Amino acid sequence: MKSINRWIPLYILASLLFGLKTYIVYRFIFDLSIENPMQEMILFINPMASAFLIFGLGVWMKPKRQASFIRWTSMIGTVVIFANLLFYRNFNDFITIPVLFQSSNVGDLGGSILELFKITDIFLLFDVILVFWLTRKNHLSPMIVSYAKPRKTLVAALSLTLLIVNFVMAEIERPQLFTRAFDREYLVKNIGLFNYHIYDVVISSKTKAQRVFADGSEINDVENYVKENIPDDVNEELKGIAEGKNVIYISMESLQAFVINETHNGEEITPFLNDLISESFYFENFYHQTEQGKTSDSEFLVENSLYPLPRGAVFFTHGQNEYTSFPEILGEQGYATSVFHANNKSFWNRDVMYDALDFDHFFSEEYYQLTEENTIGWGLSDKAFFEQSIKYLETLPKPFYSRFITLTNHFPFDLPQEEANIDKYDSNSKTLNQYIQTARYTDDSLKEFFDLLKESGLYEESIIVLYGDHYGISEYHNKAMSQFLGKDEITPYDHIQLQRVPLFIHIPGYENNKVMTNIGGQIDIKPTIMNLLGLETGNDISFGSDLFAEERKPYIALRNGSFITNDSIYTESKCYDRLTGIENNGESCEPFKEQVSEELETSDQVIYGDLLRFFTKK
Repeated sequence: MKSINRWIPLYILASLLFGLKTYIVYRFIFDLSIENPMQEMILFINPMASAFLIFGLGVWMKPKRQASFIRWTSMIGTVVIFANLLFYRNFNDFITIPVLFQSSNVGDLGGSILELFKITDIFLLFDVILVFWLTRKNHLSPMIVSYAKPRKTLVAALSLTLLIVNFVMAEIERPQLFTRAFDREYLVKNIGLFNYHIYDVVISSKTKAQRVFADGSEINDVENYVKENIPDDVNEELKGIAEGKNVIYISMESLQAFVINETHNGEEITPFLNDLISESFYFENFYHQTEQGKTSDSEFLVENSLYPLPRGAVFFTHGQNEYTSFPEILGEQGYATSVFHANNKSFWNRDVMYDALDFDHFFSEEYYQLTEENTIGWGLSDKAFFEQSIKYLETLPKPFYSRFITLTNHFPFDLPQEEANIDKYDSNSKTLNQYIQTARYTDDSLKEFFDLLKESGLYEESIIVLYGDHYGISEYHNKAMSQFLGKDEITPYDHIQLQRVPLFIHIPGYENNKVMTNIGGQIDIKPTIMNLLGLETGNDISFGSDLFAEERKPYIALRNGSFITNDSIYTESKCYDRLTGIENNGESCEPFKEQVSEELETSDQVIYGDLLRFFTKK
C-alpha cells in the first residue's frame, strides 16, 4: 500500500476504480448491446473519460478539500449508478430529470423496490470504501498532494481530450446522436451515464422554455401536419352502432398479448378473455405506445390520441396543459365522466391531470375499504376493486363514461398462493413465474365484473373496451421469456412483438364480431370509439385513426422511434419482415423513418408548447 500511496495520486486511483466499476455495470448488469469492436471501445472509454474529468477537478483544491471532494464524488456517483440500476431492472430504461420529480410515487413502490435489490450490489461500494479508508480522519493520504498550475492545466487538458475523443467516436458510430436521441440506451452506451444526465438537464431546460415562447402560430403547423398525414376516414358501416350507450374502459395492468390463448401446465392463463374473443372485436396486432409514464402514459394516449413524451410522464410534467380529451368531448354530449382506481389519488399526479382532462369524478383509494384480507401487492385486489366499484357505477347519471384501472397484475406480481388458480411458471425469473398467476387472477376478476354488470342491468346498455396498458415483462427477463416462448433467444424483432397488448371492443348484442389482424396502437382508441358512438372525428388534434377504417396510417410509431408497418418492423436500426421476423435490406422501412420522427416531434410540440390553449375546436 505504501508503494501505491507513493506513486499513484488519489484522483487517478479513484478515477480508474470508478471508471472500471461503471464499465462493469454497463457491460454486465445493464447488458447494453454491443455489435462491433468500435462500440466496445466506446463503452470502455466513456466511463473513464467522465471519471477522469470529474475526479480531476480535485487537483485544483487544497489537499484537505481534495480528499473530501474525491470521497463524496465517489459516493454520489455510486448513488447515481445504483438508482439507475434499480430503475433499469424494473423498466429497462434510464432515469430522466422529469422522472426525478415523480419522487412522490416512490413511497407507494414499497416491496417493488426491495424486489430489485441483489446481494451482489454491495460490490458497488468497494471503491467508495477504499477511498474513504485512504482519506480517513487524521490520516491524510500521501496520495493527495498539491499540484503546480502547469500540472493542473495538464490534467484538465488530458481529461478534456479524452472526453472529446469519446464524443468524436460516438458521433462516428452513431451520427446525429444528440439531435435524434430517441433511445436513451444509445446515449448511455455512447457518451456514458453521467454525460447522458447532463444532456438530459439541458434538454429538460430547453423543453420548459418552449411553452414560455409559444405564441400560437405553431398550432397552424400542427393542424396542417395532421390534415396532410393522418387519414380521417372512418368505417361508415359501424358508425353509431353504440350511440347513446354507456362507455366502460378497463385498463388491464401490465397485460401483454402473449398470455392470450396460451396455456401453462394444461391450464389456460386467461380463460375468460379467451372466450371473450368470439364475442368481441379482438385486435391481435395491437401495440402499447407508452414510455416512462407507463400506466399514466397509456391513459394519456387513449384519452387524447397524442403521444406521451420521450422523457418523464406527461401526467407530471404537463398536468395543467389544455387538452381536447375524450372525457371532455363526451361531457359536451351529456355524458357523466369518471375514473375508478383504488390507489392514492396523487399517484402519477392523477388528481391534477384528471381535472385537466375534464373528468367529473375520480373514485380513488378513499372510496374503498382496504383490509389485510383484500389487499394484494400494490393495493386493493382486482376482485375486491370491481366488487366495491359496482355500487358507485350504478349511481352515475346515464349515459356515463367510466375508466377502471386494475392493479393486481403489477410488478413484482405478488399473489397469496391461496388466491392462485394456476401454477407458477418455472424459470430463472421470479417475475415471469409470478406474472402467470397474477395475469390469471386479473382474468378471473374480469369475469366476475362482467357478471356484476349483468346483474346490475348495465351490461346491455354499455360498450366495454378492455386494453393492456403496457408491458409487464421487460427485456431484463429475456432468458426466461425465450424459454416460455420456445425460442433460442429474444431478438429485437421479438421484443417489438412482445409490446403487443390485448384490445377488446365488446358491444353486447352485436353479432358480427371478428378477430382483427390489422396493426393498431393505443393512439387509435379515441377516434375508433368516437366513431362507434356516432361522434364526428377529425375536429381536433389527433394522431390516431379509426381502427376499422380502410384508409389508415401505414405505420404504428413507438415512442423510442421504432415502428411497425403492415409489412415490416423497424427497431435498433434494423428492418425485419413483420410476419417472419427475418432481417431484410431495409428498403421496406426506409420510406417511414423520417415520417415517424416528424410525427413524434409534432406531437411533442403540442405538449411542450401547450399549443392546444391556442386551438379552437371546429
